[in-house]
Amino acid sequence: MAQQVNLTNKNTNQIRQGYMGFSWTTLFFSAFVALFRSDWKWFFIMLLVNIVTAGLASLVFCFIYNKAHLKSLLQDGYTPEGSEEFATSVYAYAGIPKPKLEE
Repeated sequence: MAQQVNLTNKNTNQIRQGYMGFSWTTLFFSAFVALFRSDWKWFFIMLLVNIVTAGLASLVFCFIYNKAHLKSLLQDGYTPEGSEEFATSVYAYAGIPKPKLEE
């Protein structure tokens, strides 16, 4: 089961949720998960690839989509809420370096 990560954009004060781990919802609902999260890029990618592969691509996307969505949110300026250790683990999971704190 995926772990929920609450993310806040300091510039716009928007709050979004990301997830770390395997995506059961992507396995069962495929591209609709990206649609409901307003992730248009991945919605169209998943939709097109699932049409070409007759839905078999969902077996791959369920392993990679949560990480790709979380990485996209972090690159858009969202920061994880919680302890410093948790934030470090979120950035490590997404595979991007943690930004330095502004002083």
